[in-house]
Amino acid sequence: MTITFYDLCGRDSKRFSPYGWRTRMALAHKGLDYALELVKFTEKDKIGFSGQPLVPVIRDGDKVVHDSWAIAEHLEDTYPQRPSLFGSLEGRGMAKAINAFVNLTIQPLLAPLIVADVVAHVDGSDRDYFVSSREKRFGKALAEVQAGREEKVEGFRKALEPVRIVVKDQPFIGGASATYADYALFGTLQWARCTSGFGVVAAGDPIHAWFERVLDLHNGVGRSEPAAA
Repeated sequence: MTITFYDLCGRDSKRFSPYGWRTRMALAHKGLDYALELVKFTEKDKIGFSGQPLVPVIRDGDKVVHDSWAIAEHLEDTYPQRPSLFGSLEGRGMAKAINAFVNLTIQPLLAPLIVADVVAHVDGSDRDYFVSSREKRFGKALAEVQAGREEKVEGFRKALEPVRIVVKDQPFIGGASATYADYALFGTLQWARCTSGFGVVAAGDPIHAWFERVLDLHNGVGRSEPAAA
């Protein structure tokens, strides 16, 4: 079967979606080949077959799966002979907890630190949509949302403490090897790396060292997307 992966793209086909990166890393971890279909913010018709408007989406034979977590579970259950994304049933539970922690805590804290920077990486045809939809979400201009981030970033860094406690003593959240728990957080920090030059994690932080290790995984797939200046 051929997998088709529908992922968000911005200007010059730049791929920065935090959720798309979770799926990209999961596919690399499993060693699965796929056909890539890039989808801009205003090209929701490309994934209309999935019954909803958000990427990532995969079509795996006759099966269509959306949502990065659901995709990870599908890949794990459909390709059990490939390297495990979770390591065990217990590891799947841990990864689900980390995934939820990132979605509910880390992602909302990071967005106000970089959202105005993201605009420069959005395709020109999507710019008005992106700006208006995000300003509606935040209730103010994006420049105002991002104002004072030098002070606000400390709250973001403190929120990462549960992960910091883990990765200061072992290479990955999953242990000696990376699991989907690592990819859940990596995708969000990769979003920042690809779209903003603002340092959301300090260079001496154990999380910075962990992030560098994940960038190098799977023949450096994370590094293959250029960082923002």
